[in-house]
Amino acid sequence: MAENRRIIIDAAGRLFRERGIAGVSVADVMKAAGMTHGGFYRHFADKDELVAHALAGAIASVQADKTDLDRFATSYLSPAHRGDVSHGCLFAALGPDIARAPSVVRRMVSEGLAAQIDQFTDLAGSPSRDARTEAIGTFSALVGAVILSRISDDPALSDEILAATRSWLAKPDRPAQPLTD
Repeated sequence: MAENRRIIIDAAGRLFRERGIAGVSVADVMKAAGMTHGGFYRHFADKDELVAHALAGAIASVQADKTDLDRFATSYLSPAHRGDVSHGCLFAALGPDIARAPSVVRRMVSEGLAAQIDQFTDLAGSPSRDARTEAIGTFSALVGAVILSRISDDPALSDEILAATRSWLAKPDRPAQPLTD
């Protein structure tokens, strides 16, 4: 039973990233998992519960090397990652969907987001406010660049967005301007 639940969660995570949460039905997930629709309710109360577990599972499954920011950025900001929506970054694939999701989904994903920011803060060195600001800015630039590169239907612009963001992140002297109202 636990193995079947894991198979369903993995299939749902791939489909949600590929098609969006609203674009995937319970029947779609169960078909992708190689199971019948009727078996779904032995594992989950409803689709919202599945979404929460699938997105949390997708976040937990990312085993990227974040010990070296340059290496991570090169991999993350690559045409291969851009093109692999169903296995790529959950935040870049589903950010707007998650923002509109029920609170149970947003709560689970928020925990994963906080963990990602903590990992990037650790890369920045000391746990100072500047390190956390740098981590949030870095993570935001990475995710935003992938989103924008996926939006563009011009392959040259899409590649340029990825390359420019890699270059910008590699500059240690880039200005860090605080936001003001």
